[in-house]
Amino acid sequence: MASPLPGTSKSDHPVAYLTDVEGIWEKLTSFCQDNPLVSLEDGERLVVRPGATFVYGGDAVDRGPDSQRVVRTLLDAWRRQPSQVVLLAGNRDINKLRLVRELNGHPLAKTPADVRGGPRPVLLRWIFANTMGARGAFDFRHTELTRSGSPVSEEDVVDSFLEELGPGGAMRDYLAACQLAHRIGNTLFVHGGVHEDSLEVVPALGRVEGVDAWSEALNHWYREQVGAFLEGRLGPDGTPAWEPLIAYQAPTPGKHVNTASVVYGRMANERNHPGLPSPALIATLARSGIHRLVVGHTPSGDCPSVLREEAFELICADNSYGRVEGASQLFLRDDSVYVAGRVKLENGRLEHVHFQLALGDASVPIGRQLLDTGQLVKGPLTSGDWLLFRALPQFHVEQLPMAPSTLAGRTLGPARTSAH
Repeated sequence: MASPLPGTSKSDHPVAYLTDVEGIWEKLTSFCQDNPLVSLEDGERLVVRPGATFVYGGDAVDRGPDSQRVVRTLLDAWRRQPSQVVLLAGNRDINKLRLVRELNGHPLAKTPADVRGGPRPVLLRWIFANTMGARGAFDFRHTELTRSGSPVSEEDVVDSFLEELGPGGAMRDYLAACQLAHRIGNTLFVHGGVHEDSLEVVPALGRVEGVDAWSEALNHWYREQVGAFLEGRLGPDGTPAWEPLIAYQAPTPGKHVNTASVVYGRMANERNHPGLPSPALIATLARSGIHRLVVGHTPSGDCPSVLREEAFELICADNSYGRVEGASQLFLRDDSVYVAGRVKLENGRLEHVHFQLALGDASVPIGRQLLDTGQLVKGPLTSGDWLLFRALPQFHVEQLPMAPSTLAGRTLGPARTSAH
């Protein structure tokens, strides 16, 4: 049998998927607890069971006091089990490439004059708060560094970010190990999402027909861009040669999404309510044998959202901004998906949701939404009710139980919320 293309894995491997830990160690440990495919040996060493694949979907850092620990743990697992560990680059990971240049005399043009001319810690705090959506990252890093027991200054915090992007630095090596897209059997993994203007399109190259060829070309472009950073290559005008990757991982100016990017695309509307891709995009994926798309990046409540239409599934599994501590567990095979997690309902009650769902099984309402309210049926609760989810204005969410008898009388349809 021919070996898989770069960006693919064998389809017969069971897959454990985790994404958007964002520097919160408890999310990684809860995912590994009682996990049949992935474990933490001695509380630190991530090990993947023989015959399984672990996919980390991106965004390892920023919103918790363990970013360095998370990056080191994921990188170590990839180094020990490179054929079983897949690391996808998220926007919070890639945007750290900006720091070396911006903290060494080349801040963004929109940086206020007093910040531009101030101490480095002031500049770094401004960068995090105003251009990276990571307001607490500076203080989280200070907390992480102080665990060594030695005094830590604010300049030490700045140095720590620069050192991990320098030769031998963990974030530098982590980004070099990452990729942008990965296929396992009939499932495609990206960090943010795919749209008509990102699928089968590679920056600087244009359209590449076929999902496998496109994925390989996109990952090759990513490796070239990271290589340019590692070598410090600049254009004739002094512009960093890796500037296209910085633009690719960021929202389109003036918007909260970048539909030309698999990193910053969103499979959701402006309120972050998840929605299926267009029928045309699903058909394009199907022509290459892709019947499932798995993404992170966009919060969608306390447990993964599985959206379905006939033989296609979209799984949104971002673990950030939930009401519960820890992360959900998601396991995949070509023919089925298994979800296990906790949710906090509107009345404050904690419930568990867990189910195994066969691809194309139309006998259950999971993955469809109520046509009158737009509420998504996420899965069965241990109480026997169905969990309904809906994103509300100002990034609030609604998680409600509904009795099976009540749901049986409602009209359901595909969750085709506009993803733009």
